[in-house]
Amino acid sequence: MKRTLKDKLAILSDAAKYDASCASSGTTNRNSVKSGGLGSTEGSGICHAYAPDGRCISLLKILMTNFCIYDCAYCINRSSSNVERARFTPEEVVWLTLEFYRRNYIEGLFLSSGIIRNSDYTMEQMVRIARNLRVEHNFQGYIHLKTIPEASAHLIEQAGLFADRLSINIELPTDAGVEKFAPQKHPANIRRSMGELKSHIDAASEPTLRTKQRKRFAPAGQSTQMIIGADTATDATILGTSAGLYGKYQLRRVYYSAFSPIPDASSLLPPAKPPLMREHRLYQADWLYRFYGFGIEEIVAARPDGMLDLEVDPKLAWALGNRDRFPVDINTAEREMLLRVPGFGVRTVDALIAGRVHTRMGLDDLKRLKVSLKKVKPFIVANGWTPLKVLDRADLRTLFAPEPRQLVLL
Repeated sequence: MKRTLKDKLAILSDAAKYDASCASSGTTNRNSVKSGGLGSTEGSGICHAYAPDGRCISLLKILMTNFCIYDCAYCINRSSSNVERARFTPEEVVWLTLEFYRRNYIEGLFLSSGIIRNSDYTMEQMVRIARNLRVEHNFQGYIHLKTIPEASAHLIEQAGLFADRLSINIELPTDAGVEKFAPQKHPANIRRSMGELKSHIDAASEPTLRTKQRKRFAPAGQSTQMIIGADTATDATILGTSAGLYGKYQLRRVYYSAFSPIPDASSLLPPAKPPLMREHRLYQADWLYRFYGFGIEEIVAARPDGMLDLEVDPKLAWALGNRDRFPVDINTAEREMLLRVPGFGVRTVDALIAGRVHTRMGLDDLKRLKVSLKKVKPFIVANGWTPLKVLDRADLRTLFAPEPRQLVLL
């Protein structure tokens, strides 16, 4: 049966929901109003990807195809899966991107794909799409390509010339997990490709001697995606792997994708834990590691099994386990310790430090900063406030844990 373009879009946009790494922050500012052509990386959109400054960048997020020659046990699009298949031609992806942009639906493209024929053939098709948008149509919007790690270095280099961000999936937290559940993929090749991509990005960041200008190559850097819950790796192992990736490859982001068992693969995979909440806690822990000065060992120390607490967020779990470090005086404490107060974000801490130069900060000031007083009061001293012996309460955790809910039988 020949599929219409609308049919393909329905199948391949739905299939792309399993690709998590589609944030569009960090690229250079381009605007067709200033430079001509089509598209922009600067405006606001309807959904999909958020930059650190709060901008929402709308992306057309699709697979080029969900056909795949690989049979990874955790992937809905694996070769043995009984799913509806479709495939775009490069020209169709280009047309859709331009038409969606002209209708003001999107500001960029996130493109991934199953592996068809072989890695080089698939990567060449994706590069062709990006090149066509940039060169033939002068498209200035954001482009993120999910690259194929087994593809040739030349094709990866070509992709970086036209895309804002490239990502290569690390797949699973451990090499043993990849070898068990994705035996056709090779962890060493994945890391080699990530290393080569980092080298290209580093080289492009150095100004040339002749023009003093920097070469444009994936200006938004590289990211990766990790499936969590498909193997038995603990949260401590997952976060340790992520920390190593950040340090070695200077990734912009590690994206965690919660695994939900696929019926005909359930016999191969371990029992699932609450997947979405675990994914959420891992993102919170990742944030603490990258922006709040926490070490991985501190984040996962609350439980002996190396798993994060699903009932309370990782910062609160750390605070409850380190009550001797509190209360913190918000008018005298150093920034590093203020960042460890549950309920305080980076912006709140910076505002506190700026404000206390002029006055002693109290609970009213925190309220104006939109801080949850219920969450912070047991852990701080402020002008006119001291928690007395709240930190000594044996039931302190119950003040923050979610209330039990009655299950409903359907």
